[in-house]
Amino acid sequence: TPETWTFGELEQVMEGKQRPGHFSGVANIVSRLFTWTKADKAYFGEKDYQQILIIKDMVRQMGSSIEIIPCPIYRESDGLAASSRNKRLSQQARAIAPKIHEILTKSYQQKDFLSLSQIKSFVETEFDKLKEFELEYFTLADADTLKVVKVKEPNQKVIGFIAVWLDGVRLIDIQKYF
Repeated sequence: TPETWTFGELEQVMEGKQRPGHFSGVANIVSRLFTWTKADKAYFGEKDYQQILIIKDMVRQMGSSIEIIPCPIYRESDGLAASSRNKRLSQQARAIAPKIHEILTKSYQQKDFLSLSQIKSFVETEFDKLKEFELEYFTLADADTLKVVKVKEPNQKVIGFIAVWLDGVRLIDIQKYF
């Protein structure tokens, strides 16, 4: 197992761009876990969608047959994606944190009427209105390659990836559009 993994473009966007070396470290830990457990299946939450693609590529690089199974995001009753980071939010910040999912849901509801650039602008504008949030990024990307999508191709799966800062806590989420 390599000490330093490389994942090409998959690790150079979004989370990988913001946290250099993060995915190599994740791969070191997960590859050891897979080796020790001799697992044939592993389940990962879709909130960390980019990590799922990294793990799938790691499995390919290992020459392993472990099946990586994405699991739907578990959400709190108010829509906020479940995360251990949520506990670090103040009471006031926790009360408004569901705006992340709310804005993504509103953008999804408009997907048949707006271009991808209009969806991106809508999300960015909505967060600009909320001074408590600092939008780190909102990216519309191909579900398989994570390459930015400006114009959707037929049968292409497009996902919106978001990272925001709220009350000094970095929160991420995704929205599947097509």
